[in-house]
Amino acid sequence: MIALTHFRLDAESSESFIGRAEAALEALANRPGYLRGTVARSLDDPAAWTLLTEWESVGAYRRALGNFEVRLHATALMAGALDLPSAFEPLVDIGPGGDRRSHRSDRCDEG
Repeated sequence: MIALTHFRLDAESSESFIGRAEAALEALANRPGYLRGTVARSLDDPAAWTLLTEWESVGAYRRALGNFEVRLHATALMAGALDLPSAFEPLVDIGPGGDRRSHRSDRCDEG
């Protein structure tokens, strides 16, 4: 499972954002099921930022959000996020050399 949280920051907020985002990632990284995390800024729009985390499962991600340290650092940071969809399930991965893996969706069929 991949979680993308988007932010729009002015120049002054950008400087403090990196430190707060690092603290959030450190809190998340200590939770079971965490695979990796990244703080990134858009090359085309320096005010656009994202926090990306990857998890073993949706359940691991949701359980992590309930942890005190995560609520203290990550949830406080995410309160300033843009109101956009943030959790995505990978359905196809293609690695180096074209190594392809398909994943079954955890969502039930709608309709």
